[in-house]
Amino acid sequence: MRISIVTPSYNTGAYIEGTLKSVLMQRGTGGFDLEYIVVDGGSTDGTAGILERYRSELAHLIIEPDNGPASAINKGMRLATGDILAWLNADDRYHPGTLARVAEAFRHHPDRALCFGRCRIVDEEGREIRRGITRCKELLFPFSCRPLIQTVNYVSQPALFFSRHAWQCAGELREDMCAAFDYELLLRLWRHGGAIRLGGAPLSDFRWYPGSISGRNFERQFREEWEAAAADAGRFAPQTLLHALVRRGIVACYRDMARRRKAQEGDKA
Repeated sequence: MRISIVTPSYNTGAYIEGTLKSVLMQRGTGGFDLEYIVVDGGSTDGTAGILERYRSELAHLIIEPDNGPASAINKGMRLATGDILAWLNADDRYHPGTLARVAEAFRHHPDRALCFGRCRIVDEEGREIRRGITRCKELLFPFSCRPLIQTVNYVSQPALFFSRHAWQCAGELREDMCAAFDYELLLRLWRHGGAIRLGGAPLSDFRWYPGSISGRNFERQFREEWEAAAADAGRFAPQTLLHALVRRGIVACYRDMARRRKAQEGDKA
C-alpha cells in the first residue's frame, strides 16, 4: 500500500520544516510506502531554501507560480500514485503514527471512500486552543452520515484521507473557491463509498492564527460551505436549511472572537 501526501506552500517559512518532519517521520511505521510531494508557489521568505534541504527525501518538489492552494494541491495530486491520498498544509502537522493508523483502517475497509479522525486546533506556538470547538466536532463523530455532513462540517481537513478511487470518481478540487474547497470535495467524496471514523488519539494539528486562510476569510469560508451543501443536498433540503442556521451561529461566534482579539490588541498597544 502506498500513501501519497501533498503539501502546498507559499511563504510559510516559520512552519514548513515542522510540517515536513511530521510527514517524513511516518516512514517505516506501518507497512506502507510514503510518497511525499511538495508544491510551492514561488515563496520569497526563505521557504524555498528549507525545501531544498529536504529535496532528496521528497518524491517531487515543484517550485513555480500557481493560482492558490487548491491549484497547488491539484498539481501535486496529478503526480501522486498512492492508493491513499491526502494533503497537509504547510503550517499543519501529523502526529506520530498517524499514517500507520490510516493504512490499517483502509486495509480493514478497502471499499470506503474516506477516513477521518480527531484533530487539535493549535496557535502559532503549537499550543492547543479552541478546545470547545474541537469537542463539539467530536461529539458528532458517532452519528457520521452523509445528511449530517451536509448539515455541519465536523471533519477537520488535516485529519482527512481518501482513496485514489474516490478521488478519481469525485474529481479535482475547485480552484474557484477561496476557503471551503476542502469541504466541497468532502461532500463529493462521500458519495463514493462512505467514511471510516478513527477513534483514539488525534491524527493531526490544524494551526489557526489571524493570518491563516481561516483566520482571514471565515465569513467567505462559511458562505462557501453553505453553497456547497446546498448544491449537494438541494437548496431547500432540511440539511441545507439547518446548515444555514448553523452557519449564522458560527459566524456570529467568529465575529465576536475577532472583536475581542482586536480589543485585546488595542489594550496592549
